[in-house]
Amino acid sequence: MSGHSKWSTIKRAKGAADAKRGALFTKLARNISLAAKEGGSGDPDMNFRLRIAMDQARSNNMPLDSIMRAVRRGTGEGGEGMVDLSEVTYEGYGPSGGAILVQALTDNRNRTASEVRSAFNKGGGNLGDSGCVAWNFDTRGVITLEIDDESVAEELSLAAIDAEADDVKFEDGILEVYTAPENLLAVKSALESEGAEPASADISMVPKTVIPLENRAAEQTLRLLDILEDLDDVQKAYTNADFPAEVLERYGSD
Repeated sequence: MSGHSKWSTIKRAKGAADAKRGALFTKLARNISLAAKEGGSGDPDMNFRLRIAMDQARSNNMPLDSIMRAVRRGTGEGGEGMVDLSEVTYEGYGPSGGAILVQALTDNRNRTASEVRSAFNKGGGNLGDSGCVAWNFDTRGVITLEIDDESVAEELSLAAIDAEADDVKFEDGILEVYTAPENLLAVKSALESEGAEPASADISMVPKTVIPLENRAAEQTLRLLDILEDLDDVQKAYTNADFPAEVLERYGSD
């Protein structure tokens, strides 16, 4: 498995086991509220982005009442004040020059911009101008499955392609399925109908090309990504960096 894909997998596992559960739930709730608001419906059957956000919250064991409260904040129903959040994307470079794309949900753009800039500076990176790295990322649905049997992986890959997945990759026991964003739920459902249990299913920013990093630059870049994702307003940070295996082993054991 490439260092980039393995980093994505480790990051999801670390997030699922995150001790700062309250901070994680806050980010998940914001994502649900914005999805309900912008999708114009609190019904996940009528709002695919809301369905994805709710499924992600459930997979992280977020309580159902917290999920429904976040939905009501997005729609302004049930006496909940409507959420006042907007999506903001920041672009920059890591210590080695690798591209970094940051997605945030905020009610105060000035505060968030200041915090993101400070995080880049602290981590040895640089916040860039709008458009400086976004061209190197595509918005795609990504489904991951942990599979030990290669024959099972082949069967599921065929099922995913039949359900109109764009691409599949299987390395080191991880099957990654790539879809158009609007096809994510249909492909996930097709895999589940085959008895599979996806480890994750989300809309992600996938780099078109990746760049390999030396050990020191890789360690610095991983620290910067963690600093960014620790910010309350930041939902996710993406990179096109390809990390050495030995660095990822240490990162995954932290």
